[in-house]
Amino acid sequence: MSSQNLTLVQAVRDGMMGEMRRDDDVVVLGEDVGKNGGVFRATQGLWDEFGDDRVIDTPLAESGIVGTAIGMAAYGMKPVPEIQFSGFMYPAFDQIVSHAARLRNRSRSRFTVPMTLRAPYGGGIRAPEHHSESKEAFYTHEAGLKVVVPSTPYDAKGMLAASIRDPDPVVFLEPKLIYRAFREEVPDEDYTVELGEAAIRREGTDISVFTWGAMTRPTLEAAENLEDDIDVEVVDLRTLSPMDWDTIVDSFKKTGRAAVVHEAPKTGGLGAEITATIQEEALLYQEAPIKRITGFDVPYPLYALEDYYMPEAARVEDGIREAMEV
Repeated sequence: MSSQNLTLVQAVRDGMMGEMRRDDDVVVLGEDVGKNGGVFRATQGLWDEFGDDRVIDTPLAESGIVGTAIGMAAYGMKPVPEIQFSGFMYPAFDQIVSHAARLRNRSRSRFTVPMTLRAPYGGGIRAPEHHSESKEAFYTHEAGLKVVVPSTPYDAKGMLAASIRDPDPVVFLEPKLIYRAFREEVPDEDYTVELGEAAIRREGTDISVFTWGAMTRPTLEAAENLEDDIDVEVVDLRTLSPMDWDTIVDSFKKTGRAAVVHEAPKTGGLGAEITATIQEEALLYQEAPIKRITGFDVPYPLYALEDYYMPEAARVEDGIREAMEV
């Protein structure tokens, strides 16, 4: 099997390219996705091969982009709309939660919405206001939506292919901090990574740390730094809805201690949901309070304070030690 050494953003492009070649119903639309190749060049080269009919530059109107894609999907196409930054998704929020998420139920499955809504998300790149939000929890609240956050190039390609082939809408959030942070061997051939399955990135016996997206790398770094004292298991959730509760609970039953790492604000973040579910399903295995290592409940800061806001390896290490010392 041939492969290429790709960054995450290259793997995203490779995944779209493969699905567009495989299925003529797949179309890409968004602001500057065509000739310009997208703000992060995730769609570079698609317009050259597929032209205006399948790689569509749109006006700057997020509600219109998503609304058009919903209509396309309801009538048999497989649109992949791009929102330039996840912080720009709010004008399309009504379309996403009131229409995309509910159309199957509202029509009693007469219509489905096989739409994959892509957006770069998260901080760490010194972007201005509205460009660095980590609000994935918004979309996990809504029944009818799947929410996917890859953390590796291999997963990015495989999970994007699985999302495009899925009969229901997927919010596919791409952690832009690691778009070009590292490379990984990615098969040239078509493949999928099943949605709804977490990945154990590091086996351990002392504490389970649950994370996703760009926070996977500093969590793994922290685990390696602690390996002489604490044997850390790192679980990359990958799909946030549906959540892989079996893997989460089984890991916790093995270790008896847990931490959750995410860059979103602490209040109302998915760390709270994970903590509550663990205590509902495995309370008798719990040896200490579950630690949340997160962003802060403040507006996302600019530039100089950005590194302090986002959990990095040293803060993750401190949190894991606190969970172990109780």
